[in-house]
Amino acid sequence: MNASWSRFNITAIVLGFAFLYLPIVLLVIFSFNESKLVTVWGGFSTKWYVSLFNNQGLMDAAWVTIRVGLVSATLATVLGTLAALALTRYTRFRGRVLFSGMVFAPLVMPEVITGLSLLLLFVAVGLDRGFFTLTLAHITFSMCFVAVVVQSRLVTFDRSLEEAAMDLGAPPVKTFFQITLPVILPAIISGWMLAFTLSIDDLVISSFTSGPGATTLPMKIYSQVRLGVTPEINAACTILIGIVAIGVIAASLVNKRREVQRLRDEQAAQRG
Repeated sequence: MNASWSRFNITAIVLGFAFLYLPIVLLVIFSFNESKLVTVWGGFSTKWYVSLFNNQGLMDAAWVTIRVGLVSATLATVLGTLAALALTRYTRFRGRVLFSGMVFAPLVMPEVITGLSLLLLFVAVGLDRGFFTLTLAHITFSMCFVAVVVQSRLVTFDRSLEEAAMDLGAPPVKTFFQITLPVILPAIISGWMLAFTLSIDDLVISSFTSGPGATTLPMKIYSQVRLGVTPEINAACTILIGIVAIGVIAASLVNKRREVQRLRDEQAAQRG
């Protein structure tokens, strides 16, 4: 019975991973296809990557996507970290329930409703849709994800470390930057990576809040896919997958190195 269940579990895992990642693998493979037909293999070639970099429309959309992702992820990380600190450290301030609901509402709100409400807000205040409104929209829906990640780390944080630092004369600001921030930094980095990934992947909210000169790569790809998938789109998606994969691996390595260093410091402190 155990062997049967083991084979069943292995089969289920293999089928699950194949369902999730086999389409991505096929997309990457066909981005090197010689043939213009994306479903017919015509030999290995990198000409579609050359064609992609010569496609000014796709390159402009990619540049907008990267800029929006970097700016929105950075600001969302700052705001999400502050929100997590407020919810974790100050548990009884007036309006806490309302504040918590407003922070986490985008987690459960359909993207269509979020995009439409932001569009109505920008129109009401007279903001022209473009890079600025697009960045604000991405900050709005990605900030809550950062807050969840950082808050989960702060819940398990040992407050005695901060108390010991302040007992030794360190002011609260110095205590935060020298004690609290290094400990929660892996969570902050993870939150930034999550916010950046959500930003470069978003389509629905971007469609409502973008304007002339602020077309993102997902919007550009979606508009072209309706007319038929081209090998250039496969190449663009492959590069995007590579960027995200490299970022995730780099963040994992940094977090692992910091965790190892933290354990070494704790062991050295215990020996001392």
